[in-house]
Amino acid sequence: MNKLMSSAQAIGQLRDGMTIGIGGWGPRRKPMALVREILRSDLRDLTVVAYGGADVGMLCAAGKVRKLVFAFVSLDFIPLEPYFRLARQKGEIEVMEIDEGMYLLGLRAAAMRVPFLPTRIGLGTDVLRHNPQIRTIVSPYEDARELVAMPALTLDAALLHVDRADARGVCQIKGPDHYMDDVMARASAKTYVSCDELVDTAFFASPEEARYVYWERSETTGVVHIPGGAHPSSCTPLYGFDVAHFKEYQASAAAENGWAEYMSRYVGDSEAHYQQAVGGLDAIRALPLPTY
Repeated sequence: MNKLMSSAQAIGQLRDGMTIGIGGWGPRRKPMALVREILRSDLRDLTVVAYGGADVGMLCAAGKVRKLVFAFVSLDFIPLEPYFRLARQKGEIEVMEIDEGMYLLGLRAAAMRVPFLPTRIGLGTDVLRHNPQIRTIVSPYEDARELVAMPALTLDAALLHVDRADARGVCQIKGPDHYMDDVMARASAKTYVSCDELVDTAFFASPEEARYVYWERSETTGVVHIPGGAHPSSCTPLYGFDVAHFKEYQASAAAENGWAEYMSRYVGDSEAHYQQAVGGLDAIRALPLPTY
């Protein structure tokens, strides 16, 4: 079974109006090469579900997003992602802003193929006032407690980035946190994964390596080998996030024609163009890991 494909082939399977989950967390292990492929495409009217970073900001800047489901959109040391901030302030996108725990429960409900999961999270907050589509229910048991019924966040497709994968779709994450990527893979009809390293299947015969595999290969639809594909976000322990690049990106949001110039200088017509513009793979892999 061979699931290898190019980034163009993976993104070519997406359609206008789809609900797309993007893995990672803020500026960490985002499938940025796949996001850049969307930027080069004609895709539009997407509903994006993410613990957002530059992935969300770039897609907003390019006019690809109709609706965003999120708990935050941040670059960590830059608290608000700059292009997301502009889109939000201008009212250019529809939003469903929820608590991080509600977001996780929505993905878990979709992964479990149930319409919702009950929770106390959100009770007594403005989350319910600003999201009237999220309803409450009464426990059918003796306690008769009011609970939030967090609806399933069902995805048409998920885009993830991992450290290593084989051609069958076995994926490995060796960083300190795999975030919600395993749940997102199970919550989605199709999952496309970019990887820094493509390994032989025998690599996962070792229990020490197999223990970092967090979802079944049956959940992986396609594997795209793109070394450095998370840049400018990090892929710990392989490389950190690019602070200098993010600062330049942030500055572009305040400049006249800043987005068009960023697209031309960095995104270009291919990932090869991008990597050459940022100094090449050696420069990416030399980025220091962040310390928290």
